[in-house]
Amino acid sequence: MTVVAVIFVTVSGNLLVIISICHFKQLHTPTNFILLSLAMADFLVGVTVMPFHFALLLNPNWCFSAIYCIICNVASFHLTCVSIYNVALIAVDRYFALSYPFLYCTKMTVNLTLRILYILWLCSFIYNVVLLYANGNISEIKENVTCPECIMTVNEIWTIFDFIIIFILPCMTIIIMYLKIFAIAKRHANKINCSRKQHSKGTKLRNFSMASERKAAKTLGILVSVFLLCLVPFYISAFLIVYIRKPSAYFVVLNTTTLIYLNSSVNPIIYALFYPWFQKSIKLILTLRICTTQSSLMNVLVKET
Repeated sequence: MTVVAVIFVTVSGNLLVIISICHFKQLHTPTNFILLSLAMADFLVGVTVMPFHFALLLNPNWCFSAIYCIICNVASFHLTCVSIYNVALIAVDRYFALSYPFLYCTKMTVNLTLRILYILWLCSFIYNVVLLYANGNISEIKENVTCPECIMTVNEIWTIFDFIIIFILPCMTIIIMYLKIFAIAKRHANKINCSRKQHSKGTKLRNFSMASERKAAKTLGILVSVFLLCLVPFYISAFLIVYIRKPSAYFVVLNTTTLIYLNSSVNPIIYALFYPWFQKSIKLILTLRICTTQSSLMNVLVKET
């Protein structure tokens, strides 16, 4: 039941994000299209990868066709890579929107965003196919494979390279961008405080600013902590399996991979449920009001207090 619930949350949560952004024209913005790309990757993880992965966990002796195993491995690494880089791209997008608002509004168009996302998906697919092929996970096709044989193995050089490309770069990007965003918010709050001359108003504003800073710090902590919690265990086990090629090591990798997939379940909660427009979109979708004519023109933007 737990497995079914996790898959259901992943699929339904990301599907709601996809429907919301695609249906309501008000939400057709560069930032939301990055969220759409993230939701699409996480949705496909829930549909194609999670059932295969949890089947291996529940029955380690399960036997699959080699072609099916290869497809699932390619989908797993490709979609996970896209998901991780979409999270990093969201951080970069928010930073430039705050740092260069006028330049962002004129240069960062929907068409440019779609081109960037297209390149991201294409490069991710090519990279992961090369990764699998270079390590003999595609060329060596057997008639049937069992659970340990279906887990992709990577040599030491590719493990280090993949660690840098898929973990270090996006992780450092997320941390640096959100630290810069927090610094900008703090600097703006200080400027507002300095412009106030009345002590009473200034005191209230300082209290509000401190509350805002604590909220921003808390959000930053959640974002980075969840990202690290989902990725660090897997890459530690990935390094270990290079030197310890035993069945027990394969099952460690299999279990730590679960955390990466759970990130796809958490993403719609962290990146979408915090948006008021998404909460309003859910109500319109679940009440079937999107089936009415001109529903795509409905106002779903909620003024944040």
